Amino acid sequence: MTQGKIRQKKSSGKNSNRIGKTNTTINMLLTFLNHQWIAFRRSRGKNTNIAVQIIMGIAILYLLACAIAAGVLMGRIIPGIFPNKDIIVVFNGLILYYFALEFISRLQLQELPTLSIVPYLHLNIPKKKIVSFLNIRALFSAFNIIPMFIFFPFCLMNISNTLGVTAALMYMLSIVSLSVFNNYLALYVKRLSMVNIAFVATGLLLLIALALLEYFQLFSIAAISNIIFSKVALWPPLALVFTLLAVLIFTINSRYLRNNLYAEELSYGEEKKSSTDYPFLDRFGEVGTLAAVEIKLILRNKRSKSTVSKGLLFIFYGFLFYKTQFLDKNQFFMMIFAAVFMTGNMVMLYGQFMFGWQSAEFDGILTSRVSIKNFIKAKFLLFTISSTVLTLVVSLYGLISWKILLIQFAAYFYSIGIATVMVLYMATRNYKAIDLSKGSSFNFQGVGGTSMIMGLPVLLTPIGVYALVNYLTNPYWGLAVLGVLGLAGLFTRNFWVEFLVKEFNKRKYKIAEGFREK
Repeated sequence: MTQGKIRQKKSSGKNSNRIGKTNTTINMLLTFLNHQWIAFRRSRGKNTNIAVQIIMGIAILYLLACAIAAGVLMGRIIPGIFPNKDIIVVFNGLILYYFALEFISRLQLQELPTLSIVPYLHLNIPKKKIVSFLNIRALFSAFNIIPMFIFFPFCLMNISNTLGVTAALMYMLSIVSLSVFNNYLALYVKRLSMVNIAFVATGLLLLIALALLEYFQLFSIAAISNIIFSKVALWPPLALVFTLLAVLIFTINSRYLRNNLYAEELSYGEEKKSSTDYPFLDRFGEVGTLAAVEIKLILRNKRSKSTVSKGLLFIFYGFLFYKTQFLDKNQFFMMIFAAVFMTGNMVMLYGQFMFGWQSAEFDGILTSRVSIKNFIKAKFLLFTISSTVLTLVVSLYGLISWKILLIQFAAYFYSIGIATVMVLYMATRNYKAIDLSKGSSFNFQGVGGTSMIMGLPVLLTPIGVYALVNYLTNPYWGLAVLGVLGLAGLFTRNFWVEFLVKEFNKRKYKIAEGFREK
């Protein structure tokens, strides 16, 4: 009896310890949330942040309403679009296709869950608890809710009636698991890309390869999805494979966070010393040095890096706009829009916030010995290099048709010859500062009237020129005139540099004053 009581006491003691540890963890997480709420209340831009959160909330509610409608009506929508196909087969094919597109969207729109960890690192707080907070907070994303509203109604109304309740539950478990898998995989990929640019290049090449295989029908995500979920329908426990994958990527992500927690925080906002050098820019003298400094600024800071990386996804626009039926008829109208966006997206996305990227050190630039002329020239050089690289990458679309190369090179010359001048001219009227430590998704800081309307003339001008010449002559002359105008702007660049320097000097003090009002 005595030994039995001792064992019982030990067992109850262990249970008490477990409960105590759980309560401590929950209290710690609540403390972290409370600290973030206090930081939000005390922040300068609280009113702006509240307005942005309200707008985002309305947008998310709208998306959820659309998702619910799509989910409830999917049983009617699929037969209407695919009248001669089995509804379950089509649904099976949609699942992985949806999550593939969702993963790409997450890479651009889902923000890394951040916590200012430096004040906690010297305290007696286990890293495991900080990592747990970051992981739990990452689950509170609209991306994790939307697929449930889209797919669950169909599972409950159609899969359960056709394949049984067990199969429907396993389908739902698969969808939840895939959503969690995507959630932590996107965060892991984004964290790796912040410290390894080679990883970004490799991932981009892989995406291009998969997109080309899908476009030329050598590989089909929908077919693979249908095969996998047909197996799940026949043997529902197979859905647990997705759950295991979600647990695996969660573990990998957590381990990476624990091992790189301090470095991870520094990479969000603080500039790090780097020995990165760009010998090919040395030939341009001071202009090359300034361009190299700006490249380092892009790579070191969260806002600039996310803006530029977001632009890389637009190189897939060609799959949407380059259609053989339009190429055969020489109808290049909308293709001009896609080509300008693909070859010049750095000019538009990064250029719309020029000179706000240097807002923190703008006063120093004005008082230093840096030549404003060379400062402007460095921007031109940066845009020319980026557009050239992007044009070489999207030249792969020439495998579809040689006509695409004509369209893209006409757009390329326009981007480096005319669009750069327009963007830098409007930059002299931009008085909004940029916080480089914040991401670009749903971040409206630095967005002013000038930056909002800047894209319209840059995109509409080439379309207008092409449409006018095409109307008067033929499509190929339209492309030729657009390319020649771009070359004319390129060859007269010195004139435009002098013009922009004058415009800059007229407004430099007003720009500096605007940048101080953060």
